[in-house]
Amino acid sequence: MQETIQFKKGSEQLVRLTKIAGRQLRVLLDSNGHPGGALRLAVIGGGCSGLQYRMELADGPNDRDILIESAGARIVVDPKTALFVSGSVIDFSSDLQKGGFRVGNPNATSQCSCGESFSV
Repeated sequence: MQETIQFKKGSEQLVRLTKIAGRQLRVLLDSNGHPGGALRLAVIGGGCSGLQYRMELADGPNDRDILIESAGARIVVDPKTALFVSGSVIDFSSDLQKGGFRVGNPNATSQCSCGESFSV
């Protein structure tokens, strides 16, 4: 018997993707063979300022996750991460030095100079 995953549907008020980030995420998921997948955003301890983001491709939500649909793509966050990222926007830059997905978090009270970690 297959186990049912219990997750909640969230809104873009929790976290959203810009149009560019949504397009890039869909391309990335398709090219990695996960067209129905999602971007998992997590906040973990570490970095210069105490907290840092971890992003990875996921097949979908795990138990207790929150699933958000935004810009034609899907994002999953766990309940603990949701406390830290409410109102955040994920953008994408193709800049050679600091390219990739970036989180704009209105809850961050400080951020390290490299932009990889933050505190609340």
